[in-house]
Amino acid sequence: MQARARGARWRLLALCCCFLAEGWAQDFGQTQFICTSVPKDVDLCAATLQNSVPGEDLKSTVMQLRETVLQQKETIMNQKETIRELTSKLARCESQSAPEAGEPRGGGGGGGGGGRRKEPGSKNTMGDVSRGPTDTLTQLSQTLQSLKQRLENLEQFSRSNSSVQANSLKDLLQSKIDDLEKQVLSRVNSLEEGAKPGLRNDTEQRARVESTLTSLHQRITDLEKGQKENRPLDKFQLTFPLRTNYMYAKVKKSLPEMYAFTVCMWIKSNASPGVGTPFSYAVPGQANELVLIEWGSNPMEILINDKVAKLPFLINDGKWHHICVTWTTRDGVWEAFQDGVMRGSGENLAPYHPIKPQGVLVLGQEQDTLGGGFDATQAFVGDMANFHIWDRKLTVGEIYNLATCSSKAQVGNVFSWLETSIEIYGGASKWTFEACRQLN
Repeated sequence: MQARARGARWRLLALCCCFLAEGWAQDFGQTQFICTSVPKDVDLCAATLQNSVPGEDLKSTVMQLRETVLQQKETIMNQKETIRELTSKLARCESQSAPEAGEPRGGGGGGGGGGRRKEPGSKNTMGDVSRGPTDTLTQLSQTLQSLKQRLENLEQFSRSNSSVQANSLKDLLQSKIDDLEKQVLSRVNSLEEGAKPGLRNDTEQRARVESTLTSLHQRITDLEKGQKENRPLDKFQLTFPLRTNYMYAKVKKSLPEMYAFTVCMWIKSNASPGVGTPFSYAVPGQANELVLIEWGSNPMEILINDKVAKLPFLINDGKWHHICVTWTTRDGVWEAFQDGVMRGSGENLAPYHPIKPQGVLVLGQEQDTLGGGFDATQAFVGDMANFHIWDRKLTVGEIYNLATCSSKAQVGNVFSWLETSIEIYGGASKWTFEACRQLN
């Protein structure tokens, strides 16, 4: 009996090994099946691995599968934790955004349907706009109507009085209109961002405000046209009141090839940081062929063919200054003059590189591409007048004559300051200017 039982056990073990081998064959493709008898007290897996030829490969595969299972288990646990955390956050957000009893959907305050309700005691983020939208726009409309009345008085005054007095009053009014327009646009934009949709009354009021501003500018333009009949073409200044990427003036003709030059102008600005770009000249393939720029907290610089020299100008004090820069291609020698006095000089600025022709000369903006690519942070803010260019280096005496408005002062032989020589865009304006009589 005992021998019979022992034989049955051996047969059962052999049969199990065959079944295991068949299962592994299904997982790993074609395999050679080896059935081996195993003693009763010996571990089945150890004996099988010891007596089989592909045992090492099989052991390595099993270990890889076990490691993969453990990694997947760890990943699943991490994902469960992440899902649990996100679910908790979502529940908190839903509880905070749910409307209180008696409160309409979309919340109170100034936001739309997707906005967050304003908590009691929270800070007013509208800055100086402490009134309601309707009250603010009503006040601005009344102020504009008052300016409109004053402008009508100016028109009557200009017909019956001297042009100098009329210009003085008009300059003051234009300054106030510009300041008010900035305030109107800033406040209306802020109100639009925070206003509820569907406030038709505010939209209509804004349309009336913009219409009034347009009417004011048109009347001032008509006054300017009347003045142009009585003023010389060179007695004007350009004003750039805002730092934008669309306000500029463009010279109608290009520059010739130049192996030397002198650039002079009257300039006035109190912009900070940096007055911006009084002028830039770009040619095909080189946007920085000739540029005068004061950007950020850097000093004013002159760029020729993208080479830079720092200029010792100090002009952002809100006063009129006369500046000149001379340069020659031989050794790249340059000189800088402010108010008729040489303030600095240097050499090796783009030596032996002539200024190229067939470019675009822009006043008030720095060009990143030919005739465009303006950046508002580099725009000029202030006034300029009597911008002249020569294709030679002026003498110290000639520059002094320009700065002191001497009768011997010359005009540029490459470009001279005439209203008919430039085109203005984006809201830049022209005003009567006579050097040395309207200074500071």
